[in-house]
Amino acid sequence: MPELPETETIARDLDRELAGQRIVAVHVTRADVLREVRPAELASRLTGAVIGRSWRRAKLVVIDLSTGDRLLVQPRFTGALLIDAGNLADEERRYSTVALDLADGRSLHYRDIRRLGTVALATPSRFAAITNALGVEPLDPAFSGAHLSALLRGRRQAIKKVLMDQRIVAGIGNIYANEALWRAEIDPSREAGRVGPEQASALRDAIVDVLSESIAHRGTSFRDYRDASGARGGFVDRLVAYGHAGDPCPRCGHRLIGTHAIDGRMTVLCAHCQR
Repeated sequence: MPELPETETIARDLDRELAGQRIVAVHVTRADVLREVRPAELASRLTGAVIGRSWRRAKLVVIDLSTGDRLLVQPRFTGALLIDAGNLADEERRYSTVALDLADGRSLHYRDIRRLGTVALATPSRFAAITNALGVEPLDPAFSGAHLSALLRGRRQAIKKVLMDQRIVAGIGNIYANEALWRAEIDPSREAGRVGPEQASALRDAIVDVLSESIAHRGTSFRDYRDASGARGGFVDRLVAYGHAGDPCPRCGHRLIGTHAIDGRMTVLCAHCQR
């Protein structure tokens, strides 16, 4: 957490609110979140830059800058990018690790309670190297059932583990892997190479549908995820598998099982209708 829908929501918020704003000052209060750049260099390269497009790649929030650099933020478990117009709660500001002061008087804070997320500044060549190591975007029109089937072919790992491998499919984490596999009626522990073309097509549709629906509801908030205005996501009430171990399966009524056996993460499935 956050996964694709949450980082997509944040990026869209930032793009709408911050495009064209000039950065006038940079404050780093917790340098341990920085990657590949030191605080003084970050301040030097960001100050005076104008924010262009904000967008998402995999689970990264990408902020294009007029200098050609890109600011890359991976929120992970407790990170959030929060726009502060002077009304940000003290509790949120207390956990600010990096803050960008903008020409219009607002600030953009990277708040991270446990400081497990990262902030990096990438040149065009470095960004290309990072993004080239990532897999296909599941919301890209090129991501078809046939494409997914080809990606799975010959792989012996559990299908859930493959879906969460960012080098294969970008942006899917534990929540949406659980949800998509439940929708497609596929056992998360099944060997990926044993998912046939028809099932791969059904899984592709399930992935696209659940990600799109979550984006429409501004992501899933259990505890720490917030959008750029500090609001919670609304998709948590629409989850049918993740977080529902022990509940009846909405499809067949059998009890949902929770296990850590597949990849060390919580997997929830219906052993009756997921095959």
